[in-house]
Amino acid sequence: MNINEIAKLAGVSRATVSRYLNQGYVSEEKKKIIRKVIEETGYQPSSQAQMLRTKKTKLVGVILPKIDSNTISREVAGISDILTKQGYQLILANTNNSTEEELKYLSLFRDNQVDGVIFIATILTKQHKDMLKEYRVPIVLLGQHLEGYPCIYQDDYKAAMSLTEELVKSGKKFGYITVTDKDEAVGRKRLSGVEEVLKKNRIELNSDCVKCGSFTLESGYEKTEELFNEYPDIDTLICATDTMAVGAVNWLKKNGYQIPMQIQVAGMGDSYLGKIVEPNLTTVHFFYKTSGKEAARMLIELMESENVPIHKEIKMGCKVVMRGSHRSI
Repeated sequence: MNINEIAKLAGVSRATVSRYLNQGYVSEEKKKIIRKVIEETGYQPSSQAQMLRTKKTKLVGVILPKIDSNTISREVAGISDILTKQGYQLILANTNNSTEEELKYLSLFRDNQVDGVIFIATILTKQHKDMLKEYRVPIVLLGQHLEGYPCIYQDDYKAAMSLTEELVKSGKKFGYITVTDKDEAVGRKRLSGVEEVLKKNRIELNSDCVKCGSFTLESGYEKTEELFNEYPDIDTLICATDTMAVGAVNWLKKNGYQIPMQIQVAGMGDSYLGKIVEPNLTTVHFFYKTSGKEAARMLIELMESENVPIHKEIKMGCKVVMRGSHRSI
């Protein structure tokens, strides 16, 4: 079945069918006839032919750091909800937190036929920034703030402050498990927020009481062991992510600590793991799925703006979720 046959069955010209398929003007009466013929025949326009006509592929590249992350899966769900409804197909590029892989996929999508890119970023190096300066494909950054670029990002500093403000009500001796400070959002901003509240409350956070993990449950477990072997009197432990906090809870329970009576524990991210661990984890809820939706909407705006630069930034909100792993006063 081709466009000529559709035109013959509908009793209209080939040009009329072409205008219908490309959303040009067609009278309502003829629209109904053409639509009925297409539905009855199951006709699907050639994607290659559409691409030649519109110069659009309806493909969007999504570069993501870890495909099995609860955070990333929520963001991708939001992206997919919006883009698939607009007829786009997603190409997911999983980098396993490798800078080299991110740069490879950024180059690949820049040089091949995608209409736009969403880059779920963690660490933005000079190499990333240099490549982005030369980028000609519409691109939105999700998860990091970069001045002068369209981006959706979390208010990590405020999130960490709000969480710590709740925990200082019943905590006096704090420990913290962070991630690399090369990660501006999760590493640097969240630690700064914790430190700010503790400073206001005249609670010292000894540098030895800050351990650097690597986002994983295993690193949360290992860094908690290091921390409590050195400082067994810590009564409040905050982790930069829920996953590391669950690892911390596992070590503490295994070694006889009573949560939250002896030690209160909190993470950030409101992950599925934090809801099933016992006691349920106090955390910060980030609106990750909504963030994905906003990134997709922003990208659509960029792709449809006909090369008019758009440098929109959206800082998302958050909320503290108090559960059983903190002490009530």
